[in-house]
Amino acid sequence: MGIRVLKSGMMTTVQDLGRTGYQSQGFSVSGVMDVRSFKIANLLLDNPENEAVLEFSLIGPTLQFTSETIIAITGGDFQPTINGEAAPMYTAIYMNKGDILKFGSARTGSRGYLAFSSYLDVPVVMGSRSTNMKCSIGGFKGRKLQEDDYIGFRIKRRYLPFFLSRKLEGDTFEEEEVTLRVVMGPQDKKFSRQGIDTFLGSEYLVTSDFDRMGCRLEGPFIAPKETADIISDGIAFGAVQVPSHGKPIILLSDRQTTGGYAKIATVVSVDIPRLVQRKTDHRVRFEAITVQEAQQLYLDEVRELDEMRSMIHKPCREVLECRLVAKRLAKLFQ
Repeated sequence: MGIRVLKSGMMTTVQDLGRTGYQSQGFSVSGVMDVRSFKIANLLLDNPENEAVLEFSLIGPTLQFTSETIIAITGGDFQPTINGEAAPMYTAIYMNKGDILKFGSARTGSRGYLAFSSYLDVPVVMGSRSTNMKCSIGGFKGRKLQEDDYIGFRIKRRYLPFFLSRKLEGDTFEEEEVTLRVVMGPQDKKFSRQGIDTFLGSEYLVTSDFDRMGCRLEGPFIAPKETADIISDGIAFGAVQVPSHGKPIILLSDRQTTGGYAKIATVVSVDIPRLVQRKTDHRVRFEAITVQEAQQLYLDEVRELDEMRSMIHKPCREVLECRLVAKRLAKLFQ
């Protein structure tokens, strides 16, 4: 009762929201890169918000199901197929025993997510099922998936109410230029006025140095007042670090726990998915907003997810039409 890996893809790991509370002891948080896509995948299946999923990058895996379950695919478009037929995304899909789910290369976006109604059977390590490959803990044996790996399910869950309603309008990630909103600081005062103007007014290119640890950008030099070096302190998800070469690096899920370079700004949480779904040579700009505006954006997204949850728990048009026909037929036989 589970899934067998026929092809592993480029980078497929088990992830949830991450291993919080251990950065002070040197353990990175890990967790999914695109939190929004992760939450929508679990929402479609009525899973707990922090239930583990498979995250894959650039080239997806090929999986064989050894039992029935229900899945949801979100994130970038990896051209998924089931037994050779195109599979829908942002939709609950019933999988039969023996079915083969295949992902190709990313047509749009760069990271995809696969959630299961039967829950992946991987151990909880320090409060999380996320894979931390540097420490070889969590996930499936602390590493990315390989061919012939087998992951079981924890429960049998093959029924969901309002099944036909469980489809949502998906994020497309087709744009090649995005503007990321940032909250300035905590060390923006280490940079000159010219440096800050350069940061907020310039266009940067996503380089090939882009992985789960961070994204290095190429663009104009961001000038410090004297030096960008600081006494090492903690690093938040989305922190924009500027080393001595003056080019920004945005730190992500597998970031180091502390760093000794000044952080000019932090990308707001709702915009991080737009960053992590970029590809090499895509363009990025930055826009400064206040903490209060960032908090409001977060609350707006929470409300949007709540609306999605309400949508998938209503009878769909097809079901309502069937009920209407049944009522009309019943009157004929009274």
